[in-house]
Amino acid sequence: MSVKAWRTTGGPALPRLALASSAPAPSDEVLCRAFLDGDEAAFGTLVERYRGLVFSLVRRFAARPEDAADLVQQAFLRALEASGRVFSRWKLTSPTPFKAWLIRIALNLAKNHARQGQRWRPALLTEVEDSATDPRESPQEALERQERERRLQAAVLALPRRQREVLTLRVDGDLPFRDIAETLGITENNAKVQFHHAVKRLKAEVAGAPQEKRE
Repeated sequence: MSVKAWRTTGGPALPRLALASSAPAPSDEVLCRAFLDGDEAAFGTLVERYRGLVFSLVRRFAARPEDAADLVQQAFLRALEASGRVFSRWKLTSPTPFKAWLIRIALNLAKNHARQGQRWRPALLTEVEDSATDPRESPQEALERQERERRLQAAVLALPRRQREVLTLRVDGDLPFRDIAETLGITENNAKVQFHHAVKRLKAEVAGAPQEKRE
């Protein structure tokens, strides 16, 4: 599918590679190579593979679901526009950085969207606080829970940029630290450290403890 067609149709479900149901799913490398060879359906398969991941990442930066859906479309459109140039630089006989590249595009778009006046809605970590409403809770307990959630959201917004990015990729994207490190251009150990500090801050905020100084 051409970029012009994508713009016109709003990114509909793209044709998929014809595969036998018993055949293993093609790797990103195979799909990127096929796209360079003129198989436009290959890019559609990449879209289907990563659409859910991209949406889970950008939705925290959008006020409405339709805004998040628009960011997803923008991310894939930008990737499509650059794909011919970028794919040709990769060694398609080895694992390609397509996933990390796509995530960087999506995060940059989402952060720009947030800076343009949209409030970021951070995830409430299940490791930190289960915010599901309990019908048995009293009005006082409900108020206390809402206050904890408010403090937690404020604490997430106040995290250093790198900690917030790692937190988003780990919690919303469910990415392993190796992939987070590749996406952000840091070491795997640094990604783990950033996540540890972020969760520690949020747990302290939920508990009402004073936050440590930013590192």
